[in-house]
Amino acid sequence: MLYGLSYIFTKQATAVASPLALLGWRFLLAFVVMSGLIVVGVIHVSFKGKRLRPLLLVALFDPVLYFIGETFGISHTTASESGVFLACIPVAALLASAWLLHKYPTRLQVIGILITLIGVIVTVLAAGASASLSLIGYLFLLLAVVTYALYSVYVDKASAYTGIEITYIMLTAGAVVFVTMALIEALEHGNPQALFSLPVKHPSFAVAVAYQGIGSSVLALFLSNFAIAQIGVNKTASFIGISTVVSIIAGVLLLGEAFSSAQLIGAAVIICGVYTANNTFHRQKRQSQIEKKSD
Repeated sequence: MLYGLSYIFTKQATAVASPLALLGWRFLLAFVVMSGLIVVGVIHVSFKGKRLRPLLLVALFDPVLYFIGETFGISHTTASESGVFLACIPVAALLASAWLLHKYPTRLQVIGILITLIGVIVTVLAAGASASLSLIGYLFLLLAVVTYALYSVYVDKASAYTGIEITYIMLTAGAVVFVTMALIEALEHGNPQALFSLPVKHPSFAVAVAYQGIGSSVLALFLSNFAIAQIGVNKTASFIGISTVVSIIAGVLLLGEAFSSAQLIGAAVIICGVYTANNTFHRQKRQSQIEKKSD
């Protein structure tokens, strides 16, 4: 839900600034907020005696490579094309989990994720299909799909770390990389002062950064990491399509965007897919309860 609502704020922010400027401010704020919480003792992190490789790979795949792929992929393609590509993330995560973690999905999980994929594609195309035929754009979007799937796998592998520790390293990496990229972009345009003054001159940009930095980065990333640790990659991946439904509802209610019957059907299919993919979990839980009662 948090990711779905972020699209509204992205539209507001990119109307007055570049995507890299938004990413730089977003991850800088997220890093500062989370560092402040650590300093005052609200949350705790400890990296002593733990292998850093899985954690660094998580941060490399997401946010660094994923957001580079998503940002430049969307900028070089149409909304419908990028939506369809990114809708493939749950399928890629499922395949990566089976290949690298040897955690094979159940038949219901495969069916559910495929149903969700169909629902997202229907919903995206209902908004108006168009093609850019941009090879570089497609490659960036493919990078985003693959790296998000690998992020999901390596979060599972980084079991020695808490969700808070994983999130903090991800935000640190995002701040370092995207602030640097935003500064380089500003210097190329010969106006670095404009980058620093964005939140002051444009209140809508400041609101967008606040939401994405705290809501979509600190909170949503932590929830994602926590979910993968608790219910696994396959079940967590099935929920990705929900952000599409939330973004549509938010667009209709808050931005006055049109809502077609095809989009309604697509949203319903997405919900059915998520339910189907997770139905195995509920069956296993009920079976466990029955076995406990019989004992």
